Amino acid sequence: MKGKELLFKAIRLESCDRAPWVPFVGVHGAYLIGENSENYLKSKKLIIKGVSAAIEKYEPDGIPVAFDLQLEAEALGCKVIWANENPPSVVGHPLAEGTSLDDLKFSSSEGRVAIVMDAARELRAKYPDIALYGLVTGPFTLALHLLGTDIFMQMFTNEAEVHRVMKFCTGVAKEMSTLYSQAGCDVIAVVDPMTSQIGTDQFEAFVAEYMKEIFGHIRESGKYSSFFVCGDAEHNIEAMCNCRPDNVSIDENIPLEYVKEVSLAKGISFGGNLKLTATLLLGSAEDCERDALDCLDKGGERGFILAPGCDLPYKTVIENLLAVKEIATDKYKREVAWILRSKQAAQKGGVMTAAVSDTSNLETVESDRRKEELTKKIVGYASSPVVKVDVITLDSASCAPCQYMINAVLRATEPFGDSVSAEEFKIKESRGLEMMSALGVRKIPTICIDGEVCFSSVIPPVEVIKQAIQERIDRKN
Repeated sequence: MKGKELLFKAIRLESCDRAPWVPFVGVHGAYLIGENSENYLKSKKLIIKGVSAAIEKYEPDGIPVAFDLQLEAEALGCKVIWANENPPSVVGHPLAEGTSLDDLKFSSSEGRVAIVMDAARELRAKYPDIALYGLVTGPFTLALHLLGTDIFMQMFTNEAEVHRVMKFCTGVAKEMSTLYSQAGCDVIAVVDPMTSQIGTDQFEAFVAEYMKEIFGHIRESGKYSSFFVCGDAEHNIEAMCNCRPDNVSIDENIPLEYVKEVSLAKGISFGGNLKLTATLLLGSAEDCERDALDCLDKGGERGFILAPGCDLPYKTVIENLLAVKEIATDKYKREVAWILRSKQAAQKGGVMTAAVSDTSNLETVESDRRKEELTKKIVGYASSPVVKVDVITLDSASCAPCQYMINAVLRATEPFGDSVSAEEFKIKESRGLEMMSALGVRKIPTICIDGEVCFSSVIPPVEVIKQAIQERIDRKN
């Protein structure tokens, strides 16, 4: 058994002979057909061509139609900028710029929303046995697109207005869910990465009731639902499950064993959490095989869906994804890989360490020159008159939490002028992974000030960042 029937069994927590395989192909589909992201995401023809190419290469059991968390925001009037290898980024926030919430209108009959729905209908007809995912921007992330980072302060100073915006965004999410359902999608995934940036109390106060409403709406339509979050949302996993989705999907920031324990106890399936950068983007095929085997071991045979933790980077190595596909879909190759791994473990005295299992073993890829350069760079912060703010991200051009953290840092550092320097390190690049390792950063995104981890996977108010910077300036003086 393969395809959507296998995926449905996993979602229903029925025992499966293997875990379903769902590569979250977004703009990687554009890469497969030699297009840039902007052309791709503005064309029904190109989306169909890119998703079709991914299906033919990677033989998935399920796949998204598109992965673009700016789709609804753009339709609501948010200004976006485009890049060749990423989805667009939101750079204008209408509610923060004076537009009234009452004046915002969501149109699904034109623009890119209509393009994506047309692509979904044609892909449904073309691939009837593949589970299609319709990805909806979660209400909290959409609210942040509309309000900007001021939403974090308003959660303390103007709760009523935040709830009003969340109610509006919930209506948009329900409408998008209906559109995807009518277009033939099987799983409606509500993708709300910004919820990883708030505490459980805030989640329950500002998010939970709206997510329950959306998942109830999806259930009434006869479709399966998934709560998809990236970033360090471990503290909110139980609260996410309490919103009653059919599935939760997470990235490498969260231990898969923990998600399995919490979700299965609540009768909910779970998915993840292949490493996007250290293995799929920057690792070897062998690294990817080991990562896939590790996920399959931890996920088990009930309720688990093998998937990357977020949308695949544009230039994700094709051979790496093919290696995961072989492990995921070919029982013989999977068994051979397990035997080889067991033999290697025995040769190492029973201790099996993947070549690139996390950032702690980036020593295997760092050159002596680079290690020395990074060490000198960080040690030099203490004697420098300039306060150095390093922001470790996936990529602020494609990751919403990363984008808003960078924006907050830039706003916080601006008043200090030349006395403060800020720099982004993207772990989609080797340089970013190396800096992440050198600083001892464990979660993404993270703000470090003068070499110290200050804000790990949380976006603080701008004034809080300013205060932390001022404290460093005072120390230097």
